[in-house]
Amino acid sequence: VVSTQSTGNKMGFLTDGKTLDWKKAKEIVNYIKTHGVQQFLYNYKRVKHRANDSLLWGDEIEYYIVKFDDAQKQVKLNLRAQELLELLGEDKPESGALWRPEYANFMIEGTPGVPYGCFIDCFLSVQSNMKNRRKILESILENDEAILTLTNFPLLGVGSFTFPPKDVGGPVTQSLYFPDEAIHPHHRFSTLTRNIRERKGRKVSINMPIFKDKNTPTLKYDSPDAKEGYIYMDSMGFGMGMCCLQTTFQCCNIEEAKHFYDQLHVFCPIMLALSASTPIFRGFLSDVDVRWDVISAAVDDRTDEELGLKPLKNDKFVINKSRYSSIDCYISRGPKFKKEYNDIDLVYDKDICNTLEAEGIDEGLAKHIAHLFIRDPLVIYEKKIKLDDTKHTDHFENIQSTNWQTVRFKPPPPNSSIGWRVEFRVLENQITEFESAAFVIFIVLLSRVMSFFDLNFYMPISKVDENMDKAHKRNAVLEQKFLFRKNISRGNMDGNFKTDKEVEVEEYDYFTVNEIINGSKEKGFPGLIPLMDMYLDSIEIDAPARSVITKYTDLIKDRASGKLFTTAKWIREFVTHHPSYKHDSIVTEDIAYDLCKMVVKIQRGEEKVPNLLGESYDPNFDPSKFKGTSKPIGLC
Repeated sequence: VVSTQSTGNKMGFLTDGKTLDWKKAKEIVNYIKTHGVQQFLYNYKRVKHRANDSLLWGDEIEYYIVKFDDAQKQVKLNLRAQELLELLGEDKPESGALWRPEYANFMIEGTPGVPYGCFIDCFLSVQSNMKNRRKILESILENDEAILTLTNFPLLGVGSFTFPPKDVGGPVTQSLYFPDEAIHPHHRFSTLTRNIRERKGRKVSINMPIFKDKNTPTLKYDSPDAKEGYIYMDSMGFGMGMCCLQTTFQCCNIEEAKHFYDQLHVFCPIMLALSASTPIFRGFLSDVDVRWDVISAAVDDRTDEELGLKPLKNDKFVINKSRYSSIDCYISRGPKFKKEYNDIDLVYDKDICNTLEAEGIDEGLAKHIAHLFIRDPLVIYEKKIKLDDTKHTDHFENIQSTNWQTVRFKPPPPNSSIGWRVEFRVLENQITEFESAAFVIFIVLLSRVMSFFDLNFYMPISKVDENMDKAHKRNAVLEQKFLFRKNISRGNMDGNFKTDKEVEVEEYDYFTVNEIINGSKEKGFPGLIPLMDMYLDSIEIDAPARSVITKYTDLIKDRASGKLFTTAKWIREFVTHHPSYKHDSIVTEDIAYDLCKMVVKIQRGEEKVPNLLGESYDPNFDPSKFKGTSKPIGLC
């Protein structure tokens, strides 16, 4: 289910060999795209009728590696990722974990050794597996090292923030703050960084609003790309150097995958606000709580022509979003879909769309692929250009894997046991495995509830974009209202059913996250967790398993209601109540040190934080001890 499951090597889809610089890559962009489309077509024809695949699912957690200097009260990002990957050795699925490199040499990605399956018991394995991953990583660390599951390291881009210290900038990033030598040594990552900059014609530009406290200075810069009074960043490393939590699940067939892709996208803003954990950028408290817009800007390779700043001459399209963004179109054409929901003027390659439709691809999927292919391939391997399109999908994946969107529709790889999948990509990292497991299980349960109750969450996709903007706001989980569909099913909270005519009425209202998650009788909205409770009641799982799942849904429920803090709010409170904080929005070195030390203590169960995790949180709780329920939660 995870992208690396079938590769059997430490690099996953990463390929060994020399990569082309942008000057050379540009000469064969059209060749790669043409053959990428053909590869998709050959593969599609092989797998389009694949059906009855079992529910399989997994998660990906990205970890920071840090080094503490207790004498100096300093914490640094430790450039040991490649060394640790070598210590971990070849893949050992039986260990319960697989390890992959990430963008920076201070990050590692961990996934389950094998996917979870279609039974309730699998829910009881997630937290234990995540803890096991942390234990494996910690076993190869030095005494002064730790791993953190923060979304953003508070001093990323501040002074000498790595160990060993490295000079900022270099020929790859040309950054004022981020060193080339912090990038993971695999060619893919430095090539991405350089080619994004060279394709764009200048460095990326990231400006985030600063949180204005009573002594906050007005930030000023020499760079023409920097906005006065904003937190300015200038490298891909500020985006891809952050960590996150993702989940992928296998669907029974292509139509179910399309349906889940569409429906889950509507929830991306809600889950982004609910999982918020990123209030600090480059050593400053910001006025946002999440990472998404930073990464979007960090990989934005659009030229001035594509941005609409100059007339089109060398480029084909004016493109309204970065290649790291929310999706622009729904792809299912099932009975719940209406063309009015795709109310954004979709930018897509009409020639590619016509080619796909001529080969029997339906209009929704054809436009989706043609939209992905308005982007250029960024990493081309010198020895992997001329391939047999009937056997390989490298050129298709080159485009697909660098469209980093809120959800990802993933065809089965060639000659693989893996089926049609959907990846949910917006979740922010959480401090503990308990929280991470809760969010992952919530998303998988949501997919089950959608199917069981035949729910319909469609709304105009432009309104989902508006919700994404709101999700970035400070304390959005409590202070923002999100447009959401009211009539999501034929049933209601009283167990009555609506007529066909009533279901046809499109009703939307502005909801708080609490109302969406926990329900609102006043607005006639059942709430996701009450629906999950109804679903779990219907499959009659045993009491011990149900009590474990309730612990997870209670965390989500309490974060939504405000009873518990989001991670972002908890971090803000820690910083603003620190004795060294001067009400100037600056996260000093000693504040960052104390924050990271506290995070380690929380991760290890050495510090209680009831406003984040609840009064009843037990760091030693092992849900896997309650396994024994074989009730299915999907097609098995």
